Amino acid sequence: MSHRTLITHCRPFDSARGTLGPLSTLVIEGDRIVENVAEPRQAEGATVIDAGGRVALPGLIDAHVHVTAVSHDAWRMAATPASLITAQSRPILEGMLQRGFTTVRDAAGADFGLQEAVRRGLFAGPRLHIAARPLTQTGGHADIRPQGVQEMVCSCAGLGLFGAVADGDAEVRRAVREQVRNGANQIKIMAGGGVASPTDPIDGTQYSLAELAAICEEAEAANTYVMAHAYSPRSIMRAVRSGVRSIEHGNLLDEEAAQAMKEEGAFLVPTLVTYAALGDEGARLGWSASMLHKLERVRHRGQQAIAIARAAGIPIAFGTDLLGHMHERQMGEFALRAAVQTPTEILQGATHVAAQLLRAEGEIGTLAAGALADLLLLDGDPTASVEPWADPATSIRLLMQGGRVLRDSRDQSA
Repeated sequence: MSHRTLITHCRPFDSARGTLGPLSTLVIEGDRIVENVAEPRQAEGATVIDAGGRVALPGLIDAHVHVTAVSHDAWRMAATPASLITAQSRPILEGMLQRGFTTVRDAAGADFGLQEAVRRGLFAGPRLHIAARPLTQTGGHADIRPQGVQEMVCSCAGLGLFGAVADGDAEVRRAVREQVRNGANQIKIMAGGGVASPTDPIDGTQYSLAELAAICEEAEAANTYVMAHAYSPRSIMRAVRSGVRSIEHGNLLDEEAAQAMKEEGAFLVPTLVTYAALGDEGARLGWSASMLHKLERVRHRGQQAIAIARAAGIPIAFGTDLLGHMHERQMGEFALRAAVQTPTEILQGATHVAAQLLRAEGEIGTLAAGALADLLLLDGDPTASVEPWADPATSIRLLMQGGRVLRDSRDQSA
């Protein structure tokens, strides 16, 4: 029988209902929660952790990260050996975990080897759901060749950050199959223009409807799904009507596109904090005038897009999409969303909704019996305010991943 841990006198967050329960006991056996009950429990030889009345939360989920985006400079990463990028990703992974994110969905960059390193405990970090390399059309958002350059001799290490350029039915099908072969848990595509790419307009569409349908068909055949980078209403509608499961960013969303998302059961994954970070630092980091112009066009529309999606009843997951040193701003997403979502809705987006999106309901994002024992004990009430997330180093009093206590500061004064 596996070792048992009892977490007593905690107030568990029901991530599906968005409510806090009464003082309860969580019973953990090995890496799983086996009971979540209001009655006291005893177990001979068990480790007892007294929560002292604190809120117990499932481990957080960030549904849009790039753990190997060790720099904001794509060209620098392209010239960096994959081994060095892997080494540089280690503190990024550790930082996310210490901020309470026990699972993340990597939206291109991390590969099977890095995922396995975390699984084996060689690197401390969140559980990784990987996309491998993103699919892009010629001249699309992940085609990094500068304008005027036809071919480019470049190892483009960067692990999978740089796109698999594929055009036409046969090429896109092969590209999907290649990502699946390399361990992708989901397929990432570029369905519209991007801020950081050199040649594509932000409101342009990418991939034909036939190509989009072929990509989604191949993903479904492999029992996975497609996540799509898209900003404009037109690119969003084309993507979800073709079978895409989640729209990443979606800053220019309007009511018509939101209705299409609702009808197709699609998720929205906004990433407000990356635009705030780039707005603060883009010019200093050497972004071109055209990139900064595109940034300004979408930066101030993110909260409006969330409001539109919320009104339409679209499930909204938590995402950040940060690069390089800007990963440290991850928790800023909570405060930015607070203008258009309640604290509870934001927290659900980082637990229950994100787990649904990852097709991991009952496994993560919940404190229900049978779930992985990913758990936080938190000072303050995260259903009443986003303030506890401003400083997770002090507000998270206990951090557990898969039944292992990674940090415990319950006895320290606030």
